Amino acid sequence: MNFSMMKQAMELKSKMEKIQKELSKARIEVADKDNLIKITTNGQQKILSLKIEPEAIDPSHPDKLEKLLIKTITSAMEESKKLANERLGEVTNGINIPGLTS
Repeated sequence: MNFSMMKQAMELKSKMEKIQKELSKARIEVADKDNLIKITTNGQQKILSLKIEPEAIDPSHPDKLEKLLIKTITSAMEESKKLANERLGEVTNGINIPGLTS
């Protein structure tokens, strides 16, 4: 590897680290359509908070809450991943880098 390629690789690594740090500070809030469940994630697909309104809890139908949780968590993860792909895509120019982009 020549010096120019090494320099480019180091610059790319530096940019990626900066974006990863920004993604860790990003906040994405997602709620179900009735605002019974609210989830906050960061841009690294980590759940930061989960709020469940009392009305969402029906002991006679726990399956409803389970389905609502799964749907809302999935939506939050998708939004987080979308943000990460957008930000990382700015640096990778759409090139798929395993472990960093999808």
